[in-house]
Amino acid sequence: MRKESKIFIAGHKGLVGSALLRALQAQGFVNLITKTHDELDLCDQKAVAEFFEKTKPEYVFLAAAKVGGIEANNTFRADFIYENLQIQNNVIHQAYKNKVKKLLFLGSTCIYPKNAPQPISEESLLSSKLEYTNEPYAIAKIAGLKMCESYNFQYGTNFLSVMPTNLYGINDNFDLKSSHVLPALLRKIYLAKLLDEGKNELVLNNLKAKSIDEARAYLANFGVSEKSVEIWGSGKPRREFLYVDDMAEACIFIMQNIDFKDLSSKNSKEIKNTHLNIGTGKDISIKELAELIQNIIGFKGTLIFNTLKPDGTMRKLSDVSKLKNLGWSATTKLEQGIKNIYEWYKLAHGGGGV
Repeated sequence: MRKESKIFIAGHKGLVGSALLRALQAQGFVNLITKTHDELDLCDQKAVAEFFEKTKPEYVFLAAAKVGGIEANNTFRADFIYENLQIQNNVIHQAYKNKVKKLLFLGSTCIYPKNAPQPISEESLLSSKLEYTNEPYAIAKIAGLKMCESYNFQYGTNFLSVMPTNLYGINDNFDLKSSHVLPALLRKIYLAKLLDEGKNELVLNNLKAKSIDEARAYLANFGVSEKSVEIWGSGKPRREFLYVDDMAEACIFIMQNIDFKDLSSKNSKEIKNTHLNIGTGKDISIKELAELIQNIIGFKGTLIFNTLKPDGTMRKLSDVSKLKNLGWSATTKLEQGIKNIYEWYKLAHGGGGV
């Protein structure tokens, strides 16, 4: 990519897309194309075709997706598979038709089997059953990965796929109903601390509630009070977390330095497992994560683990040796990353809800 190359960031308002936008701008790229959902619905085949025909981007970062935590994935199963398939199909196909030089498709390590050997290597794909709670989302992302491989095989395109581990950072989703575990824990523990300290005005502003009684009743639905915070599951599952700004740096590194030919075996008649894991290669239990967030925020109450709620996959650690051997490794430590987003969250949402 040259500094003046036309680069389309699909999903620039989301966690990953906004990090990509910040990183590209910081590195001096000046011809960045972005569209909000109101400006371009990526599920609309005709609209996407017209957009690509008109703008002719040279490079595409496909970060747009419908995402959520365990409850959202398991509740809105049809939405997750339909919307993600539509977005991928439209963008990848139009990238091919309009001769995009390189596309980077972002998936997730949830594509791997529930009981895949740890740490999970790229070769574990489709080796056994998926985790049921996020199966529709995982299947959609596997389809996107396979679509990139298939277009490369049949049409000679240069479409790459990356599978990041659990991401967190600025512009994350902190909605208590649909967010992933780290931002959900951070917001719940932060609000519990505010209640404990009697900072009712900040609680009301954060939740956009009319009264503190209304706020307390709402937070009780999520197991939050001034004395305790309830957490789904036993706390024993282990997860890997990657700071989203590191993720953005990895994506730009890949776009600048790696091509599909570098990932496919010249000695095999089959093209498979050409995707790249992106992560830290280190994990932490949910209990340890909650305690770390509690210490950073300074909440003095109790953490309660509700074992009647699902744990999901017990461990999900990615093998990042493939990308590391190609020249990239994560640099942000988990504690520092959490401190960064806590300070950002207080500034961004201390006076308003999310």
